[in-house]
Amino acid sequence: MKSHARKSQPTASRGRLIAAAVALLAVVASVSVWLAQRNSSADESHSAHLPAANAAPAGPQGGNAGPLSALDKTFLTKVRQAGLWEMPAGRLAQTHASSEAIKRAGMHLLEGHSKLDQLAREDSEALSVPIPDEAGAEQQGWVDQLKDARGKAFDQLFVDLLRASHGKIFITIGEVRATTKNTLIRRLATQTNNTVQDHMDVLEDTGLVTEATLDDVASTIPK
Repeated sequence: MKSHARKSQPTASRGRLIAAAVALLAVVASVSVWLAQRNSSADESHSAHLPAANAAPAGPQGGNAGPLSALDKTFLTKVRQAGLWEMPAGRLAQTHASSEAIKRAGMHLLEGHSKLDQLAREDSEALSVPIPDEAGAEQQGWVDQLKDARGKAFDQLFVDLLRASHGKIFITIGEVRATTKNTLIRRLATQTNNTVQDHMDVLEDTGLVTEATLDDVASTIPK
């Protein structure tokens, strides 16, 4: 019995040493995890106060960078006034025209100028440039003429007035788009160019555009 007790004593000692070592390793591991979590939290807190690498810098100019010229301001007014008489003209086409092609052109006017008018009003506010709330006297006179016309007479008058108007503003659009230094006006000119091109196409599709109308437009081009 004594001999058995002496043999088991070294074994018990080794067991205690192993248990102590395991406990120490557990403590070291716990401390390592705690330190890693603390460093990770600190890094996240620090990163939260840094600007994102791909974030666009906030600038005072925003989306309307660049100076405005007198032509830019005039163009903004013209876009607004065009919508103020061409949208009523488009509505009249739905009730006064005899041709489906004219009614279709009228719908293009309504849709196109509704979008342009909203854009012009937004740009007016952003650029602090006042724009009119009604069409010019000559433009209102054209609307009055259309109100008094019916059938084929309306069709021809509609095309004469609208194709001449679009042709003349088309010339101005090119000049503004090519020279403006303001990003909002450049965007407006691009959108107006696309809209006016569409309107000239549908007006020409009616087959009622005359040489006299095109000559009228040509006469306004600076020599």
